[in-house]
Amino acid sequence: MPTRPGVTTSAKEIASLVAELEKAEAYEQKLRQLISDARDQLAAGNTAIALSLLNAALSDIDAATDVVAPSPKGS
Repeated sequence: MPTRPGVTTSAKEIASLVAELEKAEAYEQKLRQLISDARDQLAAGNTAIALSLLNAALSDIDAATDVVAPSPKGS
């Protein structure tokens, strides 16, 4: 992995970044699944269920602000 001269990255910081990336990837996969489920429900003519799934996805997005924009430590 290329590094910038004079910049060192600790193992703790790397582990933290890897964990954050894994969390974001899991979040993305969850949203993709919700969208896929909603699309399937729309294709089956179940608009109410599709809307419910999409509302659930929006609620998840609102509740997951730390995934979208990490909050500062201690807040």
